[in-house]
Amino acid sequence: MKLRMVALFSFLALMLSGCGYNQVQVNDEQVNAAWSEVLNQYQRRADLIPNLVATVQGYASHEKEVLTRVTEARANVAGLKATPELINDEAAFAKFQKAQSELGGALARLLVVAENYPNLKADASFRDLQAQLEGTENRITVARNRYIKSVQDYNVSVRVFPNNLTAMLMGWKPKANFTVEHEKAIATPPRVQFGTAAPSAPGN
Repeated sequence: MKLRMVALFSFLALMLSGCGYNQVQVNDEQVNAAWSEVLNQYQRRADLIPNLVATVQGYASHEKEVLTRVTEARANVAGLKATPELINDEAAFAKFQKAQSELGGALARLLVVAENYPNLKADASFRDLQAQLEGTENRITVARNRYIKSVQDYNVSVRVFPNNLTAMLMGWKPKANFTVEHEKAIATPPRVQFGTAAPSAPGN
């Protein structure tokens, strides 16, 4: 009896492996882990923002529009439910990506404003926050790249034969991935004109 059970389980294991079930499970876990790291780095950026805004406000309190925009963009990101299920919802994923992009743009404008305030640039707290923010942006880029690769592996595993048959039975679908904004705009080669004469130096 025991021998039959072992044989049955061995047969089922071979069947599951042959139809790609196990491989899809492995790839799905890799996607979840990569997504968790993306969220981890986005949270690190969000945690830095209140201190950064407070520091800039101390030197440039009248830059209200820029400061308010950063605060609002952070609030919008915090209002989104970044759960593991989000990566299975293409519309929710796009909304999350858009909100993070807007926050990144608001932060970039805040740092440009800081260029106009030498005392702010010289502030040790600001320099430390700026360095942490730059490091976090780099980590976000790395985490996103790993997520993109994980989703690619997963999507391939649920689309190739015979895995696609298993995926269809189990209801597994390709997951959404990061993409660039304004894809058409950046796909157009920039126009460079060398025909314009350079302004002549004084005295020439």
